[in-house]
Amino acid sequence: MKQATLFSFSLLLLFSSTTLAISPAAAPKAPAKTPPTPKAAAPSPKPLVPTLPQSPDSPDSVPDDITRILKKAKTFSVLIRLLKTTEIMNNINSQLITAKSGGITILAPDDSAFSNLKAGFLNSLNEGQKIELVQFHILPEFVSSSNFDSLSNPVQTVAGKDPARLPLNVNALGNSVNISTGVVNATVLGVVYSDNKLGIYHVDKVLLPLDFFLTNKAPALAPTTLAKAPKAAKDNSSEDDQDDTNQDQNKSGALSLVSFRGTKLMSLGIALVAMTTMWS
Repeated sequence: MKQATLFSFSLLLLFSSTTLAISPAAAPKAPAKTPPTPKAAAPSPKPLVPTLPQSPDSPDSVPDDITRILKKAKTFSVLIRLLKTTEIMNNINSQLITAKSGGITILAPDDSAFSNLKAGFLNSLNEGQKIELVQFHILPEFVSSSNFDSLSNPVQTVAGKDPARLPLNVNALGNSVNISTGVVNATVLGVVYSDNKLGIYHVDKVLLPLDFFLTNKAPALAPTTLAKAPKAAKDNSSEDDQDDTNQDQNKSGALSLVSFRGTKLMSLGIALVAMTTMWS
C-alpha cells in the first residue's frame, strides 16, 4: 500500500516537472519609456533699469492717460504742469489713442530735478523754448527697459535730431542707462510705467538742450557790437558837420572879401568921375 502510494506520488512529481519543462518561458517585460525632458524656456531679457516701487503697473492704469500715471507716481508735478501749459499732454494722449504702432517714450525728471535748476530758469524761457524743452524729453518711439542699448546715437527726440543743436546720446552699460545732452549728464533711475506703446522712465536731471545755450550766447554779443556802431556814426557825423561848417565859413569869408573889394572899387570909380567933372 505504501509502495503504491509512493509510486503514485513519484508519477505526480514526474508529470509536474515535465509540464514545467515544456511550458515556454515568460517574455521579459519591456523597460518603461522615460518621458522626454521638457526644454527649458528661454529667460526673458533682463531690464536695464529697475521698476520703481511706486510704479502704477496695476490693471486700473490707463496707458492713454499720462496725467493719471504721473500723478500716481507723486513726484512729477512740475513736469505735469509743463505738459499741460504747452498742450503737449493732449497731443501725447491723442497719439496714444489713435496710433496703431510705434509708441512714445518719456524721460521724466522729478520735482527735485527741476528744483536743482538755476533759480528763475524756467521763467526765463519763452513759450517756444518751453515747448522745445518738453519735446526734448520725448522719444517718438516706444523703448522697453531692456532695449536702451539698441538705440543709435544721437537719439532722435520730438524736438528734432540735430547733432549740433539737439544732441541726445544714450549709453547703456550693465544695469545703468546714462544720458548726455552736451550740457548735463543724467541717469535713468527706474521705470515709472511701461506697456507695449508707452514707456515712462524716471531721470535724475532735467535734460537741457544745447540749443538753449547756443542761442542765448549770440544775442548777448550782438548788443555790444551794435552799440558801438551808432557811436562811430555819430563821431563821423560830427566830423562831417565840422568840415561842412569850416567850408561854409571859408566860402562866407571869400564872399565877404570879394564884396568888400567890389564896394571899394566902386567908390573909387565914383570919386574919379566926380573929380573929372570938376576939372572939366
